[in-house]
Amino acid sequence: MSIKKKTFAALACTLALSFGFAPAAQAAGAQAISVKDAWVRWLPNNLPAAGYATLVNASDKPVDLVDISSSDYGDAMLHQTVSNGSSQKMVMVDRLTVPAHGQVAIAPGGYHVMLEDAKRKIAPGDTVRLKLKFSDGETLDAPFAVKSPAQTK
Repeated sequence: MSIKKKTFAALACTLALSFGFAPAAQAAGAQAISVKDAWVRWLPNNLPAAGYATLVNASDKPVDLVDISSSDYGDAMLHQTVSNGSSQKMVMVDRLTVPAHGQVAIAPGGYHVMLEDAKRKIAPGDTVRLKLKFSDGETLDAPFAVKSPAQTK
């Protein structure tokens, strides 16, 4: 590299850092959000499936899950099961906050990812992928193990 190119590169890095932009190599680091214990409860006959996981936030700020999609399903939506005395209903949820240095469970009886319109034949033992998008701009492509209802008890 010539001296002019080295000087220009150094100047560009200095300006980028001065304005709060880090070069890509320096910006790449551990993600704030991670997914653990991800699984899908499969149901037969093309019935909708439900996805569950624990979202962990290692950052100093709360982060919201704002969108879910899947290349394996036509629709992926975050729902919550809500009890009204003796009955329960599912309501769609626009966002789910993962607290700073905390976690939130997407678990049976509470929040769940409703998966509809499978794009391929899906069966227990498979893995499906869900893309989770967060309010901080982070996106995770997470594997979810497919289990039969008997495997989830």
